[in-house]
Amino acid sequence: MKKEKLTNEELLEEKISDNEENREELVDEKQAKEIDSAEMTVNSTSDVKISRKKEIIEFLKFLGFSLSAGAIQLGSFTIMYELIGWKEWWACHLISLTLSVLWNFTFNRKFTFKSASNVPLAMAFAFLFYVGFTPASIFGGNALKGIGWNGTLVEVITMVINFVLEFVWDKFIVFNDKLMSKIAFKLKIKK
Repeated sequence: MKKEKLTNEELLEEKISDNEENREELVDEKQAKEIDSAEMTVNSTSDVKISRKKEIIEFLKFLGFSLSAGAIQLGSFTIMYELIGWKEWWACHLISLTLSVLWNFTFNRKFTFKSASNVPLAMAFAFLFYVGFTPASIFGGNALKGIGWNGTLVEVITMVINFVLEFVWDKFIVFNDKLMSKIAFKLKIKK
């Protein structure tokens, strides 16, 4: 019986020893995981900073090209509406908007979003945005012009609204290569 007790005691000591070794291994593993986790936190914080910086630069590029497109839109609108005297606000707006969109789409695709996805599909989605925006801006602008608002002021207001909505649409839909690739795949459209 003493032998069994000793054996049991020895077994108990072995278990304690094993547990201590396991505990040391677990502590080492836990410390390694904590270090990895800390490094990941540092890396993800760094990645977030880089991502924010990239998004700010992207927005500033979009703003720059939109300002240049706005100059084209406002310049062509002013020439038609003020200098030539074409008093059909909606027609001047439509032509100047079209010129602005062509300019803005081309430069934002190439330089801001660097989108190399299916260009005709991206253009179709840009066109889809303007299927909704253009009638709304024409009817809204004509209504404001009709109650006595200055035509150029109405044009500037629609340009600001267009800028905000178009940025969101372009960033998350038109120049989202993953989304455009999925749509092209579903529609079986080749580049």
